[in-house]
Amino acid sequence: MEKENKKIEIELLAPAKDLEGGMAAINCGADAVYIGAPKFGARSAAGNSLLDIHKLVQYAHQYWAKVYVTVNTILYDDELDEVQKLICQLYDAGVDAIIIQDMAILEMDLPPIPLFASTQTNNYSVEKIKFLEQSGLQRIILARELSLEQIKEIKLNTNVDLEFFIHGALCVCYSGQCYFSFATTGRSANRGECSQACRMLYSLEDSNGKIIHDEAYLLSLKDLDLSTHLHSLLEAGITSFKIEGRLKDVSYVKNITAYYRQKLGEILLNNDSFKKASSGKIIFSFIPDPEKTFNRGYSDYFLSGEGNEIASFATPKSVGKLIGKVKKIEKDFFEIETKEYLVNGDGICFFDEHNTLVGMNINRVERNKIYTKELSELLPGTEIFRNHDHQFIKELSKDETKRKINCEIEVQTEQNKLIISAVDEDGNAVSSNEVIELIEPEDSLKAITVMENQLKKSGSTIFSVENVRIKSGKAIFLPVSKWNELRRTILQLLLEERIKNYPKQKREQVNNSFAFPEIKLDYTGNVVNEKAKEFYRKHGVETIEDGFEKLDDFEGKILMTTKYCIKEELHMCPFKTEHAKTPEMKEPLYLNDGKQKFRLRFNCQKCEMEIYL
Repeated sequence: MEKENKKIEIELLAPAKDLEGGMAAINCGADAVYIGAPKFGARSAAGNSLLDIHKLVQYAHQYWAKVYVTVNTILYDDELDEVQKLICQLYDAGVDAIIIQDMAILEMDLPPIPLFASTQTNNYSVEKIKFLEQSGLQRIILARELSLEQIKEIKLNTNVDLEFFIHGALCVCYSGQCYFSFATTGRSANRGECSQACRMLYSLEDSNGKIIHDEAYLLSLKDLDLSTHLHSLLEAGITSFKIEGRLKDVSYVKNITAYYRQKLGEILLNNDSFKKASSGKIIFSFIPDPEKTFNRGYSDYFLSGEGNEIASFATPKSVGKLIGKVKKIEKDFFEIETKEYLVNGDGICFFDEHNTLVGMNINRVERNKIYTKELSELLPGTEIFRNHDHQFIKELSKDETKRKINCEIEVQTEQNKLIISAVDEDGNAVSSNEVIELIEPEDSLKAITVMENQLKKSGSTIFSVENVRIKSGKAIFLPVSKWNELRRTILQLLLEERIKNYPKQKREQVNNSFAFPEIKLDYTGNVVNEKAKEFYRKHGVETIEDGFEKLDDFEGKILMTTKYCIKEELHMCPFKTEHAKTPEMKEPLYLNDGKQKFRLRFNCQKCEMEIYL
C-alpha cells in the first residue's frame, strides 16, 4: 500500500470518564482521548487508576490514537513531589501528553513527555500564547470565548499546536478565572471541585431592591455546538477539535464522538492538505444525533464575535430534542403532533406557563397518544421535548461499532518455501517464511479462492484484509486450518510491528528567560506554590500575589469575569439600541440567590461582566 503524502494531521479529541468511555471513544473514531489522573485533575470526580490509564494507552496505540492525561489543578507546595512522581509514572505508562495548569510543573525534573497548556491557564491573548509556546508547551488549549478572527490572529503569530472546544458544556466564566465556588462553599474550581454556582437560581435586582428579572438560572449557559463551523476552524488553524464531557456517560461519548467523526471525515475527504491523526475506518452500528443525548439547547457561543441567546434561563438540566407540539388534550391522555417514534420508557419534558421545566415518563403510548395523569400544566400548542430517548440509549448500549485498519496480504512461493507478507494502511510491513511441502492443487482457481477467503477472515482483530494476492509462484493446496493459522500469525506480527512503530512524540527541555507579558501578577495568576513563583520570577515578573485560594479576605475581589453579559442576554445593552429594552433601574445591579447578593460590574469597553461578592 502506498503511503500518503505529508499532510497536516487533524485530531478529533474525545473525553474519557473512565476506561470504558475511553475505549468507546476510540471505537467511535476519536484520534485521541483525554482522561483524568488518579488525582490533580480539574474534574476531581473523574479520576482514574494508573492501571486503567495504562490499559487505555495500550488499546489506543493499536490505532495510533493518543491518550492525554489531565493534571491541571493548581498545586500546593506539599503536593509537588507527588505530582512529579505521578507524571513520571504516567510517562512510564505510555501516556502521550500531560495537560497542565500550574507552571510549577515546568520547573520539575521530568521525563520528555509533551506538556499541553490547559484552557485553565486562560489562553486568550496572542502575547500569553506566544509566551507559553516559548516556554516549551507543545499545545495550547484555547479559551472557549475566542472568536474565529481571534483564532486566526493567534495562528498567524504562533507556531504552536492549537486545540479548541467544539462541543459540550460551557463555563460562563473565563476558564481558570472563576472563584465563585471557593468564595461561597470553600470548593475551588481550580482544584477540580467546582460547586457549579453558575447553574443556580438568581434574581436580578437593582440598588433599590427593584426586581429586574425574577428568579431564573441567569448564569446558566446553553451547550456548545460548532458542528457547522468545523471547516472554518480548520482554515483558521485549529488542529485538535475537542469534545467536552469527562463527567458524561458512555452513551454521550459514543454519540457525540461518532457525530463529529462523520462531520470531520466529510471535510477531510475533500481536502488534500489534511488527514485524520489516527488509523482505521469506523463501521457504525447507529446513526448519531447530538440532540438525543444530554444538552441544554445549543449555541455557537462567541465564535462569530457576538453571543446571541446563549443562556438557558429556564433550566440547567438537559432539555433534549424538540419532537413536536401538543395537538389536543383529553381526560387521561394528550395527543402530540410529531414525526418521531415514541416508546414506553421515553422521558419527555415541556416548559409550563411560568417557563418552568416539567418532566414526565411515558408509561403508555399509542401512536401519537400519550397516556399520563400529569396533564394539569399542559396546553394545546405546548412544545414537547424528549430528554431521554429509551430506544436510542438501548441501541447505544448494544452498540457494535467497529474500528478496522486496512491491510493487504501477499503470498509468494519459492521452491519449498511459503512467504506471507502483510502491509497496513500506515506502511507497516511484516513477512513470515515457512518451509512447507508445496502441493499443486487439482483445481488452481478453487485453491486460490480458498486461500483468499481464509486470509481475508480477520475476525476479532483490529485489521480488515482488503486484498489478498499471489505475488509470484503457483497456487498451492493447503488445508483451511493451515491458512487460518498462517493468517493469525501474520496479523499478530503486523500488530506487534504497528505498536513498535507507534510515532511517539517527545518534549525537549526548554530553559529560557523570555519575558512574561506582565511584570505583576495578581490573584488571578493562580500562583499557590513556590516553584510557580520561581518560574514567573525567572521570566521577569516582579510582583506575585498569592492565588485566591490562599487569600484571607475576598473583599473587592472579582469572583468571576465573563464574556457573557446579562444585560445583552436580556436585550438591555445600551450600545445595541436596535433591540435595547432598558427598564428604569439604579445601578449597580445585583444577583440575589436568596442568601447572598453578588454585585455586577459591566466593563462595556471590553464587553465583559464581572461578579463580586
